[in-house]
Amino acid sequence: MAVDYNAAPILTVEGLKQYFKVSSSYTVKAVENVSFKIYPGETYGLVGESGSGKSTIGRSVIRLYDPTAGKIVFNGVDISGKLSKEKNNALRTQMQMIFQDPMASLNPRKKIGDIIGEGLDIHHAYKNNAEREEKIKAILEKVGLAPEHATRYPHQFSGGQRQRVGIARALIMNPRLIIADECISALDVSIQAQVVNLMKDIQEETGTAYLFIAHDLSMVKYISDRIGVLHLGHLLETGTTEEIFANPIHPYTRSLLSAIPAPNPVVEKNRIALAYDYKTSGIDYNKGTEHLVAGTHFVKCTDEEFDKWTK
Repeated sequence: MAVDYNAAPILTVEGLKQYFKVSSSYTVKAVENVSFKIYPGETYGLVGESGSGKSTIGRSVIRLYDPTAGKIVFNGVDISGKLSKEKNNALRTQMQMIFQDPMASLNPRKKIGDIIGEGLDIHHAYKNNAEREEKIKAILEKVGLAPEHATRYPHQFSGGQRQRVGIARALIMNPRLIIADECISALDVSIQAQVVNLMKDIQEETGTAYLFIAHDLSMVKYISDRIGVLHLGHLLETGTTEEIFANPIHPYTRSLLSAIPAPNPVVEKNRIALAYDYKTSGIDYNKGTEHLVAGTHFVKCTDEEFDKWTK
C-alpha cells in the first residue's frame, strides 16, 4: 500500500538512549541518541549487525525497557515517561510485538487458543465466550492455520507454524503498530518467504505499520518502505529502500551492502566485500549530525565526512 508521508507519524522517536548499568564503574550504552519516524501503513526496516541495539530499540519503544533518555510519541501520545493506566492500556492494545524465538515466546503449558486469546481476556475485548472463540478462529484462518489448531500446544507445531501463532497473537488486538523483532531469522528460507508474504498481505488488508528488525538485508529490501542502518547503538543512515540500496553514503552501509551474496555465479565470483572497522576508520559517531542527501535520506556524520563521502 502507498504510504502517505504527509500524514502524522504513528510513531516518533527522538533522541532515544538506553543504558544498562553493569557495575558501579561500567555502563553499557546500548542505544545512543536514535531518532526516527514511522508513518501509518509503513514498514520501517531497522538493520545492523548482532549487538548493534536493534532489539533494544524495539523493546524500549514498546516499553519493555524504561528508556534512559529521549522521547517516544505513539499515536499522538507521549509514552516515554511514567505510564498512566489509560496510556498503558492504549499502548498494550494498539502496539504489539512478534518475538524472535517463537518457541521461547509461547507458554508451553497453554493451548494455542488461550495464548492467542490472552490479550482479549486481559482487556475484556469480547461480550461472551462465543465471540471470543469466533475471534480466535478468524485470526487463525487469517494466518494460515486451521481452527482445530486452537486446542493444541506449542510443541506440536513446526517453527513456521509457531511464528504464525506469534503473528496471530499480535494481530488479534488490531494494533496500529507491530514490532517484528527478527521474527523470521530462526526459520527456513522457504518458510521465511511465507511469513513475510503473510505480513505484507495483512498490512494491505489492515493498514498496520511495522517496525521490522532484521539483519537479512535481502528480506529487509523486499518488505521495507524505508530503512535505518544501526551500528554500535547509533543510527548512521536512514532513507527509502531505493535510496539506501542505490546510493549508500556511510562506509558502514556500503560494507553491509557489499556483503550481500549475488545469485549470479559470475557476478558473485567478482564481488568484493568492503571491510569496515570502526576502531581504525577515524570516524567518531558521537560527533556526527544529520545531513540531508535527498528527500528522506539522512546520513549521520560530520561536515568534513559528508563532503568526502558525497564527492
